[in-house]
Amino acid sequence: MQTKFQSCGLLILAMATLVVSCVSHQPETTLASVSGRVWPPPPDAPRIRYVRSIAGPADIGHAPSAWKRLGNFITGERGERERLQKPFGVALDESGNLCVTDTGNHTVCYCNFAGKHWQLWQGLGKTNFVSPVAMVRRNGIFYIADSEPGKVFAFGADGREVFTISAPLQRPAGLTISGDSLAVADSQAHAIFIFDLRGRLRFQFGRRGTGPGEFNFPTHVAADNQGRLLVTDSLNSRIQVFDAAGKFLSQIGSAGDTPGHFGRPKGVAADSFGHIYVADAVFDNLQVFDLSGHLLMTLGQGGTEPGEFGLPAGIAIGTDNQIYVADSYNHRVQVFKYIGEP
Repeated sequence: MQTKFQSCGLLILAMATLVVSCVSHQPETTLASVSGRVWPPPPDAPRIRYVRSIAGPADIGHAPSAWKRLGNFITGERGERERLQKPFGVALDESGNLCVTDTGNHTVCYCNFAGKHWQLWQGLGKTNFVSPVAMVRRNGIFYIADSEPGKVFAFGADGREVFTISAPLQRPAGLTISGDSLAVADSQAHAIFIFDLRGRLRFQFGRRGTGPGEFNFPTHVAADNQGRLLVTDSLNSRIQVFDAAGKFLSQIGSAGDTPGHFGRPKGVAADSFGHIYVADAVFDNLQVFDLSGHLLMTLGQGGTEPGEFGLPAGIAIGTDNQIYVADSYNHRVQVFKYIGEP
């Protein structure tokens, strides 16, 4: 009997310790040391400022419940699966909350900034995600591109599947929502598919090639505030711009190893001023263009410091012009803000 009471006492003591730890825990931040990090550097007028990095729940102020911490204490787990391993796709919903796909953990995450809440899914029902590469959210519905099985899954916050898109998709790689349309970049089909938000195909455009409107393994797609579609035409080393109906408008960049050219373009996004941001996985940097394709500035290099990258992938930009970059090999999402003049 004494042993049983001792065990209960130890359990209560452990819970009390965990509760105190939970209350006193503060999210890690490096803002104090890097708040002055801007690009371009002085004496030029600053255009972009570093804000912070997000690598796990603590970085948005989320702390696990006492029961969860107790469970981790008992099992020896440290919640490592919730920390980003290899973030790849990023997107923002209509409330400015962050969606992240983690190909290293085979999971997808949703960061509710206002509620300081971090949700994570490994799959739907008995189906685990294999290679989740893109994620968007609209009206409470999440859309996940899982490239390996060649499907886009739609589900609610409760994890229940709403519908799945398979054929005609082959290897969906990028997603964006523009208006009431879901655009899917399919790298193996060398095409862009446009669906409604219930998963019904409206039209598609593109084929394999090097000419205007043709693709060679497109990987990412985004929309600007005018409804234009920006497509990363990866192995053609360029960004192609289309109107909402799929009509080719212009090209940004080409193959090369000097600024204004690309080694391996990945994520693409536009801010509210119409600037086009492109992540390059070979050069470990961001390049910023105007809609005509003129290079405005570059940001970053290989490394682990703020503003340095290890295989940057997806980009998302909010209505407040905060820029989120999936810094894959550094296991984090870096956040910047455009502060310059248009």
